[in-house]
Formats: sequence, structure tokens, C-alpha cells
Amino acid sequence: MSVNKVILVGNVGKDPEVRYLEKNVAVANFTLATTERGFTMQNGTQVPERTEWQNIVDWGGLAELAEKYIRKGAHLYIEGKIQTKSKKKEGIKRYTTEIY
Repeated sequence: MSVNKVILVGNVGKDPEVRYLEKNVAVANFTLATTERGFTMQNGTQVPERTEWQNIVDWGGLAELAEKYIRKGAHLYIEGKIQTKSKKKEGIKRYTTEIY
């Protein structure tokens, strides 16, 4: 048995880009920033704040809701699954991780 589930809470980095595929199926793409606060360790070492950016992909009805209601800076709770894609460009293999 395996589980592919991620829960993110963060801020939207850009307004969703929505496109419509055949049969009028909507797909929305946007980024989400999740930030870990900085802190000071017991020995006095400073650990700086760290922000990670996630690529979010919504399909169908969720994409249409994203188009209507989600805007840059909005605070969101997202549940989804992680999917990694690879693409070869100029002989170099690049990977992209997305949350669906």
C-alpha cells in the first residue's frame, strides 16, 4: 500500500493562468509559496526564514473556481498529490514537480 498526499498552507504567488482544453475542460496553473519561519538554535546559531515555491495544477470545476476566486497574495489550504514530470531540452533532462 502507498499514499501520495500533500497538504500545503501558503500564499498564492500569481493569479491562476486558466486555459480550456477540448470538450471545454478547464486547467488552472499557479504558484504557492510556503514559508518556514527563521529561528535561533540553543547554541545561538541563526537559521534564516526559508520559502519554497510549489506549482499547483487544478482541473475541471476546481480550475473554474480558481479562475473566479483565487488571486495573488491569497492565503490557501491545499490538499493534493505530488506528480513529477521530466522534459528533455537541448540534451538536458529537467524535472518539474507539481501538486494536483
